[in-house]
Amino acid sequence: MGAVGDRRGRPVSAAGLLALGLSGVLLAGCASMPDSGDVNPVDSSQRADADSQVRVYGVPPRKREQPQELVTGFLEATTSDDPNYDTARMYLSKSVKRRWDPLTSTTVLSDPPQVNVERTGDRAQEEYTITLVGKQVATVDAKHAYKPDERPYKTAIHVAREDGEWRIDDLPPGLVLGVSDFQRIYRPVNKYYFAELGPGKAPRDVLVADPVYLRKRIDPVTSTVKALLDGPTNWLDPVAATAFPTGTEVADERLSLDDSNALKVRLTDRAAGINGEQCLRMAAQLFYTVQESASVSSVTLQRDKGGDQMCSLGREQVGRYAPAQTVGHADRQYFLDAQRRVVSLSDGEKTPSRVAGPLGADGTVNLKSVAVDRGETRAAGVAANGQSLYVAHMQHGAALGEPRVTSRAAAGLTAPSWDGLGDLWVADQDPDRPRLLRLPGGTGAPEEVRVPGLDGERITGLRVAADGVRIALLVSKGDRKTLKLGRVERRMSGGRPSLSVQELRSVAPKLEEVDAVSWAGGSRLLVAGNERGGLQQLLYIETDGSRSNAPALPGITGVRGIAAPENPTGPGNAKKAPGVVAEREDGIVRLLPDMNWNWVAKDGSAPVYPG
Repeated sequence: MGAVGDRRGRPVSAAGLLALGLSGVLLAGCASMPDSGDVNPVDSSQRADADSQVRVYGVPPRKREQPQELVTGFLEATTSDDPNYDTARMYLSKSVKRRWDPLTSTTVLSDPPQVNVERTGDRAQEEYTITLVGKQVATVDAKHAYKPDERPYKTAIHVAREDGEWRIDDLPPGLVLGVSDFQRIYRPVNKYYFAELGPGKAPRDVLVADPVYLRKRIDPVTSTVKALLDGPTNWLDPVAATAFPTGTEVADERLSLDDSNALKVRLTDRAAGINGEQCLRMAAQLFYTVQESASVSSVTLQRDKGGDQMCSLGREQVGRYAPAQTVGHADRQYFLDAQRRVVSLSDGEKTPSRVAGPLGADGTVNLKSVAVDRGETRAAGVAANGQSLYVAHMQHGAALGEPRVTSRAAAGLTAPSWDGLGDLWVADQDPDRPRLLRLPGGTGAPEEVRVPGLDGERITGLRVAADGVRIALLVSKGDRKTLKLGRVERRMSGGRPSLSVQELRSVAPKLEEVDAVSWAGGSRLLVAGNERGGLQQLLYIETDGSRSNAPALPGITGVRGIAAPENPTGPGNAKKAPGVVAEREDGIVRLLPDMNWNWVAKDGSAPVYPG
């Protein structure tokens, strides 16, 4: 069989490869070469990702490549699976080739950039400026953190002659990709770091998910470990800590699991002097982070010199560091029945039953909303008028006591939420004095928490993550209700601890209205909302605002409240996913695995999981 050509006419050898007529790229894989039929051009943004063994390779520039073709070929080469972008660098001048850093950032556009040519300089110089134009949807920074950022995109690339050929001699740092190429090339990964609770607090063994995007096919285990050693992303860094000493690196050029799915990592001398407990914390970070890319049975850390074992951590021991250890049971839901009392329902039950105590079976107070602590021993409820918050044990004979918080506003208090530290959070919607409050231990004196980034918005709902360092806020301004994620910082001020929620960021920018939110995993939220002019949807959204790869839920509308477990794989990492519970006008409905939505309680309201 002869050579095939791409859409620009350059010859491509078919020997030894599955070669398709792609624009500026080759696909190499294990399929056999067809010996008949047409070879058709396929745009690089339309390539399927069905075969993980298929590799995409860039095509070098041909002789006498013209400026527009040169830039187009360069952009296509940057979408390849070339580990070091060696082919893409062939389009650059000698000086730019050395300093171009494709890892500085990635700009994600809704479509591949449009390439426009403008001639500059005099006729003797024959210089060209190539303008890239598109609609930007997001950026990824040098620490691999994704951030939604919609705006018009325009940048310039300069082309000049070098040794008789056109080459790019000036361009912006990083990569520019269409969203389809980005989704093909990159995969979402959660790195894990320890929650940092501020001065005077002992380190906790609770890991926090830190979502990033890494290249799919470029040595996934090694790239995942190296990304972990780079430290937390800029947004999470103030409230997260790593057990790895500063400057620790992987001594091995390439990492992989052995036949028993064990991972062995040799570390440089920076980690040589650590104690046993710190080593185990490092191994726990590695275990949960690499678990995002491969099924790991154990992690062993070794010294670079001599290969001596520092520590080893297996699946049986790693649970003490589990990110989900403070989320409560994933198979039991709580809500209010028709008489506004707290009831519970497990996945295996069809009929709810009232919980013990003054907010349930022994109660006399009608409730508007409820939250159950993560140990499932106490409940917090807001009275039906929205103006009083009660906290009580879920046991017979327990006292109701006086309200812990009161509000003067007609809108009253939001539904409360417990973090994994045993603290209770609630917001007062008083327009004259809106406040976010935390009750230490659930019953301590309410402390006001500063939220400097609200910019005139009012908190109308909240959910605190189990780790206690992240909080999801529903905020309203005018007629629009949106979802934002904040970072809970604990600092000392005047000799006393002070809390604030910093660097609010939008995590559902495409939704015009967000009606309800629930945590649904370490870095995932379940949201009920709608785009402008559209019907309400139930969507999984990552905490960085990126598109979730979780399966879509069957559609229902009219949802006013939603609850999903923070440990989406169930107790003990079971494969069975627990149920999702929602409130509609006609009561409580539930979605169990492999089933449709079913009604479980007429006139029920305010569904929650522990937290």
